[in-house]
Amino acid sequence: MEKKFKIYVYEDGEPPVFHYSSMEGILGIEGILINHIEISKFRTKNPEKAHVYFLPISVLSIAHYVYLRHNRAWTPLQNVALDYVNHIAGKYPYWNRSLGHDHFMLACHDWAPTISHAVPYLYKNSIRVLCNANTSEGFNLSKDVSLPEIYLPGGNMDGLIGGPPPSKRSILVFYSGGIHGYIREILMKEWKNKDPDVQIHEYLPESMSYYDMFRKSRYCICPSGWEVASPRMVEGLYTGCVPVLLKDHYAKPFSDVLDWSTFSVDVAVKDIPNLKKILTAIPQEQYIKMQRAGILVRRHFEVNIPPKRYDVFHMILHSIWLRRLNIQVRDINEI
Repeated sequence: MEKKFKIYVYEDGEPPVFHYSSMEGILGIEGILINHIEISKFRTKNPEKAHVYFLPISVLSIAHYVYLRHNRAWTPLQNVALDYVNHIAGKYPYWNRSLGHDHFMLACHDWAPTISHAVPYLYKNSIRVLCNANTSEGFNLSKDVSLPEIYLPGGNMDGLIGGPPPSKRSILVFYSGGIHGYIREILMKEWKNKDPDVQIHEYLPESMSYYDMFRKSRYCICPSGWEVASPRMVEGLYTGCVPVLLKDHYAKPFSDVLDWSTFSVDVAVKDIPNLKKILTAIPQEQYIKMQRAGILVRRHFEVNIPPKRYDVFHMILHSIWLRRLNIQVRDINEI
């Protein structure tokens, strides 16, 4: 892939809705990766040499600059994507040649699936790199790519990586976060203030540090909120805390090449009342193997500026590359 893979970025469209997205905040990975693609060594200026074509639409920017507060209409937001695809389809031959199969978009905002749905071939055919990788809402494992949601409070990974060994982790399991969605409601109802080994908080007291709690805990709860994605999964890997995934219909990132069962625990929503029993039943030897495996795989979730081999940018491109290998492009005008 590193020697052959080439991406053509359509230059049409003006920032901030195109070619730009904020690199800050909980959804900042969208802007970071869009920027990486724009300046990447994988980019080619010759569309005839490209394997894939990038649609530089920022759903985060659409939500910020196009969305009108208190207006629930989807059409103005969807029309940004629809008009852009219609424009490049009329100007260049590449979209029509494959009906979008060798094109991709990238977005971390929750609205991306709904916005892409307005463009039938984008939704059905194109590679959608999405944080909101919900298989019950149209995410297609065979063509779409799950993007991990990654929060960098300072805009980089300084101070985020690393934690004590298993022997220095005194808390069985930890979670802190708002009650967004039914899974978190069940979690709070069953475990908030119920057991000192199961540290479940809506909001942490000022005396407690969020990241310190990750580093003191063996397992960290990573529940879905309103949507399936959450940065806690990566925060757990960064700090050496084994992720416990409480998610329905979630497509795990990089599952083409990573065996998530070796470094995380899946707990079904119906089993939340048995959370402590499930975790304490895991043998210490198995827990240590998972914790060590998480430390080994976390480089694939690291965000580097500039990118480094095997980091999250390269893993996303590899996932796109794998899906592109399944596509045989033939000019529909020749059919």
